[in-house]
Amino acid sequence: MTMNTYYPVRYTWADADGMRVFYREAGDPTHPTLLLLHGFASSSHQFRELIPLLADKFHIVAPDLPGFGFTEVPAARDYRYTFDAFGQTLTHFVDALGLASYTLYVFDYGAPAGLRLALNYPERVTGFISQNGNAYLEGLGDAWAPVQAYWAEPSAANRQVVNDAVLTMEGIRWQYLHGVADVEQVAPETWHLDTLLMERPGNREIQLDLFLDYANNLTRYPDFQAFFRDRQPPALIIWGKHDPFFIPAGAEAYRRDNPNAVVELLDTGHFALETHVAHIATRIRETFGGETR
Repeated sequence: MTMNTYYPVRYTWADADGMRVFYREAGDPTHPTLLLLHGFASSSHQFRELIPLLADKFHIVAPDLPGFGFTEVPAARDYRYTFDAFGQTLTHFVDALGLASYTLYVFDYGAPAGLRLALNYPERVTGFISQNGNAYLEGLGDAWAPVQAYWAEPSAANRQVVNDAVLTMEGIRWQYLHGVADVEQVAPETWHLDTLLMERPGNREIQLDLFLDYANNLTRYPDFQAFFRDRQPPALIIWGKHDPFFIPAGAEAYRRDNPNAVVELLDTGHFALETHVAHIATRIRETFGGETR
């Protein structure tokens, strides 16, 4: 990709599953599609630097999950915020856009949401990229301790502990900076935007409900792992090794069910795109056919 080539990004909405799903789109729709699925506490904004680095060779679609970013969920929709619901919303979304095949890029919450989509449409998944997107019990780090206590006893007190640990400006900032060697590489608007959107009316309760529901993802891990064994998609597992939530053992575990998976650990934290976006883009191009230039 030459430096003077410009690939504009479109910012738009799709009517899907009774809501307006916001998404970013770039590249030629006749090229292979990359479906980028964000995590907590971010949105498709986390892909803002990755998209231009890949748009010459790929058609890129990056939606905001319900409760995140700029996706609009009408009150009358009476949406129940669970990961099962996320999987169904993504299923409606890819149908609305007519996406018949795609490489899935999953991060954090995008993993259990996107893997439910994969189970619904296994034949559409032509490749798989996990950037700190977990599907194995051994991948859960110590940072999950307050959430696991909340799972065991979903009391108001434990709910408040989770709120104070992860839903504050300081908690979100910590997720961006922990394990990063040079914190000046991380743009401060990331945690500011995430925190601002978290403060929308009702959104904090939505997020706390999702943390409680996350326990249900663990029961689906065997299904996700069976998908990897049965389908054996070309896979790039690229991971910030200092992530306190999803630790390197979770990355290495992918090889158990897909021996051909490429696993690479990076010297960074949870939000690896903030520090290693150029490297991750290069590895995607090498692995999925968008050759490096």
